[in-house]
Amino acid sequence: MEQKRVLRVYRNINLKLRVKRKRRIPCRIKEKLIVPGAVNETWSIDFMSDALSNGRRFRVLNVIDDYNRESLVNEAFYSIPGVRLVQRLKELITYRPKPKRIRSDNGPEFLSKVFVDFCKDNDIELQYIQPGKPAQNAYIERLNRTFREDVLDAYLFGSLIEVNAIAYEWQIDYNSNHPHKSLNGLSPWLYAKEVLVY
Repeated sequence: MEQKRVLRVYRNINLKLRVKRKRRIPCRIKEKLIVPGAVNETWSIDFMSDALSNGRRFRVLNVIDDYNRESLVNEAFYSIPGVRLVQRLKELITYRPKPKRIRSDNGPEFLSKVFVDFCKDNDIELQYIQPGKPAQNAYIERLNRTFREDVLDAYLFGSLIEVNAIAYEWQIDYNSNHPHKSLNGLSPWLYAKEVLVY
């Protein structure tokens, strides 16, 4: 009843109510999660959330190379819009060859024009998983779980500087010492070295 009265008043004084339409995500094709044949063939990207000791929320950007499970980026920001995501990826490909494809979920940053244009301009194929199916991005989900257990759940952070310092130390240790069953019990860097991909 109250809603109708408000609507009537809006119409009488010629105000238009903006109807919010739900953003439709295009149909995504279910694709098998295959191990790429070489480094920089497929990168997976995802975000995680946590909070500092003062309650302020932050997000962590995780990027992994699917071939040898190498953690490429584990970086915290208060917010990560599409522009910041693209800026971080541009930094990454200045010292490392760009990937052939990037796998991600359907988050707004990954659907943003700036990110889609960046991938198009750099001939990077975008591979979106089906909504609500995180198992289709299993490599990054596994990294997320390890990162949460070893870093986010293990420490109480006072600032983003602390988060990023510990995340960087963890990344080096993970890439050089963390064994993977799927990599014959080797760490990401040792596996890459053994198969002479660098």
